[in-house]
Amino acid sequence: MCAGTVERHQRERVLPIPCPSHTQARLVIALSAFTCFCNSYDGDFVFDDAEAIVGNKDLRPETPLLQLFKHDFWGSPLNLNSSHKSYRPLTVLTFRLNYLLSGGLDSRGFHLGNILLHTVVCCLFYDVCCLLICHLSAQAQPTSLQRAPEAFLTALLFSVHPVHTEAVAGIVGRADLLCAAFFFLSFSSYMKAFNAALSQSHCKGLKLCSWRWVILSVVFSITATLSKEQGITVLGLCIVYDTVAIFRLDLLHPWRSNARNVKGQEFGDFIKRQAVLCMALLAIAHVRWRAMGSGPPAFTPDDNPASFAEGLLVRTINYNYIYALNVCLLLCPWWLCFDWSMGCVPLITSAFDWRIAVPLIFWIILTGFTQQALQGKCERERRLLIMAVALLFLPFLPASNLLFRVGFVVAERLLYLPSAGFSLLVTTGFIRLCQTRPSAQRSMTAFLAILVLSHWARCVHRASQWGTEQELFRSGLSVCPLNAKVHYNVGKNWADMGNNTLAVKYYRRAIGLHPHYVQPMNNLGNILKEHNHLIEAEEVLRRAVSIQKDFAAAWMNLGIVQNSLGKTAEAELSYRTALHYRRRYPDCLYNLGRLYLDAQRPTEALAAWREATLLQPDHRMAWHNTVVLFDQLGKLQEAEDAAREALRITPDEPSLCFSIANVLGKQNKYQEAEEFFLKAIQGNLSSAFYHGNLAVLYHRWGKLEEARTQYRLSLELDPSDKGTQDNYAMLLRRMTANADMKT
Repeated sequence: MCAGTVERHQRERVLPIPCPSHTQARLVIALSAFTCFCNSYDGDFVFDDAEAIVGNKDLRPETPLLQLFKHDFWGSPLNLNSSHKSYRPLTVLTFRLNYLLSGGLDSRGFHLGNILLHTVVCCLFYDVCCLLICHLSAQAQPTSLQRAPEAFLTALLFSVHPVHTEAVAGIVGRADLLCAAFFFLSFSSYMKAFNAALSQSHCKGLKLCSWRWVILSVVFSITATLSKEQGITVLGLCIVYDTVAIFRLDLLHPWRSNARNVKGQEFGDFIKRQAVLCMALLAIAHVRWRAMGSGPPAFTPDDNPASFAEGLLVRTINYNYIYALNVCLLLCPWWLCFDWSMGCVPLITSAFDWRIAVPLIFWIILTGFTQQALQGKCERERRLLIMAVALLFLPFLPASNLLFRVGFVVAERLLYLPSAGFSLLVTTGFIRLCQTRPSAQRSMTAFLAILVLSHWARCVHRASQWGTEQELFRSGLSVCPLNAKVHYNVGKNWADMGNNTLAVKYYRRAIGLHPHYVQPMNNLGNILKEHNHLIEAEEVLRRAVSIQKDFAAAWMNLGIVQNSLGKTAEAELSYRTALHYRRRYPDCLYNLGRLYLDAQRPTEALAAWREATLLQPDHRMAWHNTVVLFDQLGKLQEAEDAAREALRITPDEPSLCFSIANVLGKQNKYQEAEEFFLKAIQGNLSSAFYHGNLAVLYHRWGKLEEARTQYRLSLELDPSDKGTQDNYAMLLRRMTANADMKT
């Protein structure tokens, strides 16, 4: 028996953890992972889900599948300058599958997919830990479960970590979950390539690996990258694993490692494997770069203030402060927020800012820990720590701003994979303490049990907050009170609920925290416009477009306000400016048409509405106004043709049915007009206006009893309608006269 095997048995005798079977371990891990987030099953589409799911046409069956591979994660063409360049076609394919299975946008199916996928990932991570611990122990049968207690504890900690909530309870987190699944499949495949070699000669040196498993590992790394960008880092983890666990290179003292005793063939095989991994990494990176148009996405200082800070020293300090903050989220995941931008993490710009000490403390601790890991007396533990650190830092590397600028400050879902390395570090530390201080085993075990239970409870609570936007946005106020985007989202949520008073309060607070934040200015301008505070609305919207000149929505809203103020020329210029920055803008064309109508320019109004319907064929208001204007101009046939064309696109739309019914009635096509009036009423039973107009049709048609019934229904719904009262009185006089004539 080799020394490594003796050491393994000696350590196992002091482990205070039960040794479950494979089935038992997977069952407990799956249950913990599932129950943590099962209460998010009936949650809504929240936050980024609106853009990635609800508004993403790539999920619809009518969109060709090929388009998914030409668009980014949010459904925009990758070649657009405004694209985020997030190329994740496999993730979008799973969203599309959810859409087809649920028959549309049923959030429950999407949430259930995330919960089940998280459960699968946790079980895969357990298998990874089993293989990794066995290989590092150099035991005779790497596939056995004599080291399962450590793997079980690591996977259990991973399954209940609260920092996972955003990835699991937020549907867009599917990208992180799917990436993690393929990541662990890739890494476990690479480890399995050495199972036979280690079982045959764990004490005799290195043997040839199974290249089939290596190729499969590369394939899974490709699918991981097509799920999310950080999937490519699994190849780096495989490189570290091969170097540390298989080649057994001592990173601190290479001359002391087993590498100096290996045969030439074994060293050559190691170089070949490293070359294959490196070439695969470079090839995937190159293809990924070409897919996004050979250029990075364009971000603003609002997205990532640290990367736009002046001076290398200031950027470096702030980057390291953010790294430390991410570690704090792993250590104490109590303060969680859906968004960490816009003032949530203020920049460190002064030497007197106390936070400047945080990066220093972070690196002192990290350096000491690394030194301990490299110089530990136990070779197995030393290599395990190196792998844990690699699993912690490598998946985080794409989010570090070191390789390229990213569009966020802190993103909790990006810690999903790094938390696996963190869990392995915690388990390793727990085992070390139990070995060095046997008397503290009970207290340490109790602490670990409390940690798991508290994390589980925190996951349940946090998942419930992700159920609705109202709960989610308000939860951010206590964590990031200086975050302007949090206040903006809370205000937007209040506006959606119809509480404009609170919406205005939070919009103003967001602007106060971030004076150049144009989104709340635009929304605030809209509310002020609705409440007829037109002067202030114009001031707010002018300020928004002066800050962001290409803000098309604000230009359009400014045009609406100016038109209401009678500033026709200025309003037209604002509309034209909006169309300059967004050429395909049907709502702006609709409002431009209304301006032309108010200015007695009907031909131009009809042209604007026609263009709006060409860009958006189901633009109901543009169609409705077109029909009404043709009707007012006496062009009844054109009005009828336009209405029929609109109804082919949006059948049974009440307003269009009502419009064409009026037109047909004026042409004495009473029976067909009646059919459309009844369709309109069926779609809006409480409309006194619809009932009143149907009554007029019956009145003209000579169906006096039907007319009386409809007049009565109309007056029951709106007793104050003077026109209906007069028409009803006229009908009654006619019916009385008819009765007298018969007498």
